[in-house]
Amino acid sequence: MKFVAPNKLENDKVVLRLIDSTDFDTLYQVAIDPLIWAQHPNKDRWKEDVFRSFFEGALSSKSAYLILDKSNGVCIGSTRYYGLDEAAKSIFVGYTFYARDYWGKGVNPLVKEMMFDFAFNFVDTIYLHVGAENYRSQKAVERLGATKVAEKMVSYVNEPERKNFEYALLKSTWRSIKR
Repeated sequence: MKFVAPNKLENDKVVLRLIDSTDFDTLYQVAIDPLIWAQHPNKDRWKEDVFRSFFEGALSSKSAYLILDKSNGVCIGSTRYYGLDEAAKSIFVGYTFYARDYWGKGVNPLVKEMMFDFAFNFVDTIYLHVGAENYRSQKAVERLGATKVAEKMVSYVNEPERKNFEYALLKSTWRSIKR
């Protein structure tokens, strides 16, 4: 069975819907907050031209999502699958950001749970890149059961290389956490 990102994932709090070309303004209204990017390797992503490049990468991935608050339909961020390696049975989850109003509200674990549950139907390992200075995201992925496995220079789509930590989550670890 081949991995294909589903058009939609949802739970009782959030809906993940594949991004389409008409979503730029909606998503940029979330991304325009410079504080979202303060710990991120690309601190200028709040600028429209930089974000447009990020958005084009999201569209071309065909596996990037708008994250919508299910209670009111408001866009609260974005995330995506990328870097599928069928031979190694692995995929990356990342490029995730949220509106600050949703920080610390338990949204990230809900989003990642849906994404991990779906991906683990096809792969044995999920990787996540986290900026070396992004302490908030490092703690978040560690709480999900991921383990730091490497330090790498990573070039995000259309952006310069930056130092990142690579985390791995094995299917067996995820299933034991979920019990």
